[in-house]
Amino acid sequence: MSDLRLRTFRAFTGAARKHAAAGPPPTPVTDKPREQRDALPKGHSVVDSAIYCGGRRVASPESLAETYRVLRKAPQGMAWIGLYRPDRRELSSLAQEFDLHELAVEDAIQAHQRPKLERYGETLFVVLKAARYRDATEEVEFGEVHLFVGPDFVVTVRHAEAPNLAAVRRRVEHDPELLNLGTEAVLYAILDKVVDGYAPVVAGLENDIDEIETEVFRGDPKVSRRIYELSREVIEFQRATRPLVGMLEALRGGFDKYGVDEELQRYLRDVADHVTQVVEKVDGFRELLRDILTVNATLVAQQQNEEMKSLTIASSEQSEEVKRISAWAAILFAPTLIGTVYGMNFDTMPELHWQLGYPFAIGLMGLVCVGLHQVFKRRGWL
Repeated sequence: MSDLRLRTFRAFTGAARKHAAAGPPPTPVTDKPREQRDALPKGHSVVDSAIYCGGRRVASPESLAETYRVLRKAPQGMAWIGLYRPDRRELSSLAQEFDLHELAVEDAIQAHQRPKLERYGETLFVVLKAARYRDATEEVEFGEVHLFVGPDFVVTVRHAEAPNLAAVRRRVEHDPELLNLGTEAVLYAILDKVVDGYAPVVAGLENDIDEIETEVFRGDPKVSRRIYELSREVIEFQRATRPLVGMLEALRGGFDKYGVDEELQRYLRDVADHVTQVVEKVDGFRELLRDILTVNATLVAQQQNEEMKSLTIASSEQSEEVKRISAWAAILFAPTLIGTVYGMNFDTMPELHWQLGYPFAIGLMGLVCVGLHQVFKRRGWL
């Protein structure tokens, strides 16, 4: 790490802290096998720990204590310690060695933080939200990484598989000129990795929204639930990306003010441009989903109105049928009543003692039926 770069970082982040230094930097050592360093830890939170001098890995300590010891012997060196779900004891050790603020350490232990950039003395504390799209479930999975960035150290703390910082480490190790720019270069590389990971998420969400639009106009009854679930994912994605605009603006301002390498500033501007594009896209998704939800509610209301109309028509038709049945029942009831009464009078039947009695009974039945028919017809029942 050059003296100019070290002074620049300390000017940007605040008062400097000095490691006890003694002797020349260590000679390069053989790296651990790549597969061993890239794999997720099993029962150990240190994924990878390395000391860099002149943009090249010169040591791969096996423990935090060894990392501290080697770094003290390399005054021009830089340590990058990668942790996965560390416990309080390990973070307390790092806090004591690198003078990390207790509030930042507590945030790193608890996780579930919003993206942010804070300065504690000489150290930057950065929280980033990584995201990746799961094609199988059509869901967005979020990860979280915390960074402590000092003048000669970077500590990364992950609480999920994403982002894959092993790929970031390989990238910067294959570019010694970039890595020689120091801890700012590592910070840039991680920011770039996280932001690049947003592109597949944007594409996946865009495809989901297209499918939802088709389902809405197809009349799929389950689409309302999917709109709600996708809206929640978009809101969560928005919370992960929107704060990055201000964070990168602050970093760019600090880098420019204190004369950080011009090439690194250009790289950071490129990341900021990508973030702005992502944020604009996500904002558009939220507005579009709000419009889709409104259209879906309108279509559902129209469908319900049509169903109510159909039910009303069916009810009206059923009512008309009931009226007709009731009218005919009343018409047929009249002759039945007359015939029944006549049938019970065995001794005084009109037709037994009156020649016109039987025709009179028949005529009376007919007259009553005709009268009832006219009454019901006038009332619209027939």
